[in-house]
Order: sequence, then structure tokens, then C-alpha cells
Amino acid sequence: MDLGIKGKWALVCGGSQGLGRACADALAAEGVNLVLLARTQSTLEQAADDIRQSYRVEVSALPCDITTEQGRRSAVARCATPDILITNASGPSTGDFRSFTLEDWERAINSNMLAPVELIRMTVDGMMERGFGRVINITSWAVKSPIDAYGLSAAPRLGLTGFSSNVARSVAARNVTINNLLPGVYDTERSTSLLSAHAKHLGTTVEELERKAIQTIPANRFGRPREFGAACAFLCSVHAGYITGQNLLMDGGRYPGLF
Repeated sequence: MDLGIKGKWALVCGGSQGLGRACADALAAEGVNLVLLARTQSTLEQAADDIRQSYRVEVSALPCDITTEQGRRSAVARCATPDILITNASGPSTGDFRSFTLEDWERAINSNMLAPVELIRMTVDGMMERGFGRVINITSWAVKSPIDAYGLSAAPRLGLTGFSSNVARSVAARNVTINNLLPGVYDTERSTSLLSAHAKHLGTTVEELERKAIQTIPANRFGRPREFGAACAFLCSVHAGYITGQNLLMDGGRYPGLF
């Protein structure tokens, strides 16, 4: 299927690795030009080089911190007329909410809610004027199925979910859509890091925790980043213009509810 987005420009947050990189790869495979954002210059430039070599698209790498006003301004200046915006931020720490400080909450809210809100504010009017726009927020399965240890992650992302739902309906008539992708457990460095920290806390092994985690997933495995990227690319396509304000849960069937 031709997704109809060849030649478009995408601004991809956290595009150097993990699920952000998977989205960048999937978009590049469809001929989308990219501006990749991340904090670490070395991994970001390596990702950009890899994508340039694999796909015939333009790729610009911008090391920046989008949780700062200057970082967001730099990002939008580098990609002044994005057709596609992928917001994405590393999840905050897990743990008992009693251990979280006010500073922890402020960082989590800034990273996982306010920064995406500001990027949407800075880009959505241009998308409306040009008659095409796709915004994908990478959030978390914890938004759909809250877990005690993920309170610092779920709460800000729930705020982003509510905001996105309202804005999605106000811009839909101009062929601009806003949707959220909710990943479960994927085979990424982030998942490995979380499992390692949890294993250390429990005095067990990462392998044991992986085995137990997989037992809770009907698909009987962790997700593959390329699957996530493919779903992202479809939602960015010309064929997905009637899908907006939605939360697509990609967790291998782990969530037991109907809705």
C-alpha cells in the first residue's frame, strides 16, 4: 500500500533509538524526510547516518532538549513546516508515589505533557493552513491500564491524552489528525533498563522478570519496534484522515478490557 506521504516532512522527537527511531525508520521507508531530535548527539547522528544510507530521504539531526523553550524553538526553526509531528519522551522513574518529590512531578509533567502540548501549539496552525497534518503522541499503556508503580508516567500522559482529544476535534475539518499510540512492553533499551532496575530491587534476574512478564502477554512475546513504527506510519498516511482523537493500545493483548 502506498501511504501517500512521500516527500512530506516529519519532526520526530526521541528519534535516535527505541520506538521513536522505529517510527522514523517506518516514515523514511515511505519517502518522508526527517528532522530527528534527541539529547545525545552521538547516537542521534548515528541514527541519521543509518537512515540516510538505507532510504533516499533527507535527514537532519538536531541535538536539543525539547523540555526547554529554547529546545522547542530550535526544533521548529529546523523544521518550519512539518507535515508530521511525533512527540515522544522517555518515561520517568517508576516506584511508590510516596517517594516522588515535587521536583520529580514537575519534570515528569514538563517532559510528558507540557513539551508535547507546546510542540503541537507551535505546529498545528501551519498544518491546518496547508490542509494536511498528522500528530502522533507516543504515550504508554499505563494510560489505559494504570499500575501503581507507573503513577509518575500515567498522570502527565493522561493530561496529554485529554488535551489531544479536545484539539483533535477542533482541527479535523482541515485534514489534521491527532492520535496517541500506547505501547506495552517492547524489545527496546528502555524496557531492558526498567527490567534491570526492577530485578536489582527484587534481588532476581532480568531473565526471570522477562519470563514472568511474557506470561502476562497473550501474544507470548515482547513487541517488536518495527511493528510499532508501521502502525505509526499508517496513522500518518493519507488513508488515516478519518481516524482522529484515538488511543491505539499496542500491548499484545495484555489489557483485558473491551474498550
